[in-house]
Amino acid sequence: MSDPKVLVQSLTPSAVQDAYSLIQPYVHRTPLLTNQTLNNIASTPQSPEALNGTPFEGQSPANPKIRFFFKCENFQRIGAFKARGAFHALLRLIEERGQEEVQKRGVITHSSGNHAQALALAASTLSVPAYIIMPSISTPSKIAGTRSHGAEIIFSGSTSVEREAVVEEVQARTGAILVPPYDDFNIICGQGTTALELEKQYKKLVTEKPHLSVHQELPVLDAVITPVGGGGLNAGVATFFSDKTTKVFGAEPSFEGADDCRRGLAAGKRVPAVSTLTIADGLRTPVGLLNWEVISDKNKVAGAFAVTEEQIKAAMRLVLERMKAVVEPSAVVGLAVCLYNEEFRRLVEKEAPNGWDVGIVFSGGNTTVEAIAKLYS
Repeated sequence: MSDPKVLVQSLTPSAVQDAYSLIQPYVHRTPLLTNQTLNNIASTPQSPEALNGTPFEGQSPANPKIRFFFKCENFQRIGAFKARGAFHALLRLIEERGQEEVQKRGVITHSSGNHAQALALAASTLSVPAYIIMPSISTPSKIAGTRSHGAEIIFSGSTSVEREAVVEEVQARTGAILVPPYDDFNIICGQGTTALELEKQYKKLVTEKPHLSVHQELPVLDAVITPVGGGGLNAGVATFFSDKTTKVFGAEPSFEGADDCRRGLAAGKRVPAVSTLTIADGLRTPVGLLNWEVISDKNKVAGAFAVTEEQIKAAMRLVLERMKAVVEPSAVVGLAVCLYNEEFRRLVEKEAPNGWDVGIVFSGGNTTVEAIAKLYS
């Protein structure tokens, strides 16, 4: 990779626009949904008991007003936003190196599931061989989905260090070209197209139905929250909104140090490694180097917040039961922040007495009936 501090200067809203023009024929324009019940829950103070054991214990709970706009990438091809970045990265690779060379060498990546399926799909669509390094503990449905697109799967350990070691071994044998899962210019621009669609859909929706917004005049998307694992989605969304007033936040699990982005921002230094078995399996990786250059810029990302495993499960249950939408645990960390993270809720209450319109990116829906049953057994 080129120097991240130099490369980040080319990450602009226009680069995201260019990516969108290229990938439109290959990806879905996913729906933007609202839900009055979840608006009401978010706009009701938590019980005082919910604050026990937190820095806010004994204080009056915050009473923000929040209107949600859910960007449902769980309905994207392969069931996750990752299709955007994978198609963009592979199309650019073919542009740069020529179709003959890419088809001869093939592509390789490492992923717990969603990027794996996305690159397998893109490679199959564009007639390119794909080698996918997957942790042996990956969700069975994600393994099956990856294999269904004709990719060759090679299993590895669960940490990023273990995955990358196997990538090097397979590259040495095959000559395959690496398409990183998140820490890559073209991946970031592709993921940023999620924000481009979200903003267009929000403006159209609130123009047609003004009552959906907290704003009486000139509706504006106040904030967008995305999950943060490797950081490609958050960096892409932040890149698109970098010349706008919309604030971008990251959301993470706190379990076993999975909140490396939040901790890194607090310390002013990127956390280079993560070892966690959070139920949000798509968020078990540290923020990438290039992504960190975007996310650590306070002019682009306003902060990151973490939630517990129980809060993730509670948010997921609400989406399943109230929205009738299938999502995976990683997808709902942003919603969980809005519902249960008292620090974030106090921020909304303080900054906006009239409330915020908040975009929530549901990053994916790749789970199984068995996995959901196990979570709530």
